[in-house]
Amino acid sequence: MDNLLTTKQLQDLLKVDRTTVYRMLKTGRLMGVKVGNQWRFPRDEVEAMLSGRPAECDPAAEPAPPAETLPVPCVQAIQDVFAELADVGAVTTQPNGQPLTTISNCSRFCQLIQSSAAGQAACVESWQKLARLSPRQPQFLACHAGLQYACAPIEVNDGLEAMLVAGQFYAVPPIPTDEQTRLDTLAHKFNLDATALADAAQEIPVLTNRTQAKIGQWLGKVAQTFGQVGKERAAFRNRLRLIAEMSTLDPA
Repeated sequence: MDNLLTTKQLQDLLKVDRTTVYRMLKTGRLMGVKVGNQWRFPRDEVEAMLSGRPAECDPAAEPAPPAETLPVPCVQAIQDVFAELADVGAVTTQPNGQPLTTISNCSRFCQLIQSSAAGQAACVESWQKLARLSPRQPQFLACHAGLQYACAPIEVNDGLEAMLVAGQFYAVPPIPTDEQTRLDTLAHKFNLDATALADAAQEIPVLTNRTQAKIGQWLGKVAQTFGQVGKERAAFRNRLRLIAEMSTLDPA
C-alpha cells in the first residue's frame, strides 16, 4: 500500500481540508480507490502532477513523452492479453519506432533476430516505415525479415502519442527456395546460426485473409482503448496540477 496515499496525506500534500478532497472526488476532479471504508489515492499520479512540469493545456508547453502520457505497465498488461488471444506478436512504440513496451508473445524467430543489436535496429526501422506507410486503418505489410505486421495509431487529444504494432506471421506460405535464400541472408546479416533460424521459421504461422482482417479490427480497437486511457490519465494529471496551483495561491 506504499504507493497509495491516505486522505490525510493527500490533504497535507494539496493543503486542502477533508471536505474539499471529498468534493473533488464527487465531481470527478480527483481519482481514488476505496480500500474497505477508506479512500486511497495513487502516490505516483499525485506526485507526478505536483512535480512542476508544464500543463498540457498550456499552448506553449512541450507535449509530455508517451511514457508519461500512457501508463506503460497498464499498456503492457493489455498488450500481453491481446497478443496471446490473437496469437500474434505485439509491441507499443513511440512514433519514431522506439519501443515503449516489451514485445508480447514474441516468436522464437523474432527472438533470434532481436538477439543482435543490428537485428533490433532493423526491427525499429521496420516499425518506423510501417508507421509512415500504414493508412488510418490497420493494413499488414512485410517487415525487413519478411513477416507480416500492421500498426494502429494511439492518439491522445488528437495528437499521435504512440503506435501499436502487431504481426509475426506469413500471409501466404513461403516458396521453399526463396525462403532458404532469405533466411541465409538474414543469418549472415545479423551473425546468427542459419540452422537455428531456419528451424524457428518453421513455427511461423500462415494466416488467412479472414483472420488477418479480424486481427486488424482488434488492433484498431486496442489502440483506441490505449488512446482513451492516455486521455483520462492526462486529464487526471492536469486536474491535480490545477488543484496544486489553486491551493498555493496566497489568500486575498
